[in-house]
Amino acid sequence: MKKQTLIAALLATVASTGMAFAECEVTLKSSDTHPDGYPTVEAVKFMGDELKAGTGGRMCVEVFHSAQLGEEKDTIEQTQFGVIDLNRVSLGPFNNIIPETQIPSLPYIFRSVEHMHNVMDGPIGEEILAAFEAHDLVGLAFYDGGSRSFYNSQKPIRSMEDLKGMKFRVMQSDLFVDMVSAVGANATPMPYGEVYSSIQTGVIDGAENNWPSYDSSGHFEVAKYYTLDQHLIVPEVLVMSKKTWDGLSAEDQAAVRKAAKDSVPVMRDLWAAREKESEAKVIAAGAEVITDIDKTPFIEAMVPVYEKYVTSDKLKDMVARIQATE
Repeated sequence: MKKQTLIAALLATVASTGMAFAECEVTLKSSDTHPDGYPTVEAVKFMGDELKAGTGGRMCVEVFHSAQLGEEKDTIEQTQFGVIDLNRVSLGPFNNIIPETQIPSLPYIFRSVEHMHNVMDGPIGEEILAAFEAHDLVGLAFYDGGSRSFYNSQKPIRSMEDLKGMKFRVMQSDLFVDMVSAVGANATPMPYGEVYSSIQTGVIDGAENNWPSYDSSGHFEVAKYYTLDQHLIVPEVLVMSKKTWDGLSAEDQAAVRKAAKDSVPVMRDLWAAREKESEAKVIAAGAEVITDIDKTPFIEAMVPVYEKYVTSDKLKDMVARIQATE
């Protein structure tokens, strides 16, 4: 779809649903590809409640879930243009735009979810958020994206040998393409919304994602083999259009930042509960979960990926600081 057509459709959607927020002086339109009830969607709703309370009812957030405003790549562009005010996106689609986002997107960079929290809640996380401003965006907060693992429709995967020649969807990121190639599989970048039908029709054999996405997308229905190789623990990020941000007073900017930060622990609690719920659901539905896997060969295979993307002294230093974080 051409950008002009997309913008027109987007504005029409926003206009048709904005009446409920008419009592607010400022209503921020927020996009999310996930369905209503998903932890990231509910966290941004919570942020909106906090923002409304913190501004005496002057500011509201209206969340457009289920990719109503488009898939992630398109919504990133519209947020940069100021058509969308807020956007919850995985870091992956930013990898080709903002070099700093490549580091927390590296396979096996984090030892655990707790390690990721310690890194992203500290000075390294703030440094990465600050990098968005040069790209017409303001980084507000990091959410959890869980650990991502491979799932497919063909067979259980227990080794890199099992992956050879298989076709997997990845986010539209060169880093993700190279990661999948490094383990001997074929990467197919495509929007999230096209994955189900592509697996169903055999265009691809599978994809890689976390428990809640494997569940909420229905992918477990067409790809029942889920291998817990946990190759990625990629944070999600909540960003604001810099054009929108620059139109706010310093007081309102501070209120937006506070509400976003306050939503993080809420999101994490929702995420932890949802992971357990999704795991139980897909197993009950007949998904086969493969846990007897040696991650060591997978980790060793990522050396060329690090060599390709961690090239500057700045990025090498960031990797070293992440690895040194407890």
